[in-house]
Amino acid sequence: MICAAMLAGGVGSRLKQGKPKQFVNINNKPILVHSVETFLNVDELDKIIVSSPKECIDKTKDLMEEYFPQNDRIVVIEGGKTRNDTILNSIYYMKNQNCEDDSILVTHDASRIFVSEKLIEDSIKYAIEVGAASAVIPATDVIFESKEDGKLTDVPLRKYLCHAQTPQSFNIDKFLEIYEDLSDEEIAKLDEAMVLFHLRNADIKLFPGNQGNFKITRPFDIIMAEAIFKK
Repeated sequence: MICAAMLAGGVGSRLKQGKPKQFVNINNKPILVHSVETFLNVDELDKIIVSSPKECIDKTKDLMEEYFPQNDRIVVIEGGKTRNDTILNSIYYMKNQNCEDDSILVTHDASRIFVSEKLIEDSIKYAIEVGAASAVIPATDVIFESKEDGKLTDVPLRKYLCHAQTPQSFNIDKFLEIYEDLSDEEIAKLDEAMVLFHLRNADIKLFPGNQGNFKITRPFDIIMAEAIFKK
């Protein structure tokens, strides 16, 4: 079984739109809808599991029904308090569907609306081959490290750095095995790829992402996204 976890639980405070950002319109369509549309074009996916804050579940279900009526590949579930809790809820949904061993979950930030079908397909392919995979792009700026407030503590070599993107995909059994050994403090610090790498030094295939696959986080990102659609 291969499923996608569409992570749409943020409140969007940095976007300053007065509503959760998954419901903000870009090019006359909600952010969440843009991402779900692309994932529906990937035939390998059995289900697209859309996570939602408890208070937004009904609105999210109505939105999915409006744009994708009676589509049984889409399911809306309640998200967790943290990103990893939400991912766990998606995994447990798969387990409740009696998924096979070695099933794959593809996680994606719903606010990365310019994700391509190729990125999703590559993520699935490498997760099957290696066990886990993440899209990345090379760092183009010099990165300053500051472990003390307002003080430069290190300058890592840029040639070794890259920016992580989603989709990130992994074998759900391997993820659960590692996750069950984590402390609450470790869980709060690590995203899904970091869980796999830091705790067991797992192999994670890093494959080329796309500069256009940016995350809509701040007001300027909306301006940039609208300009891309207009062009």
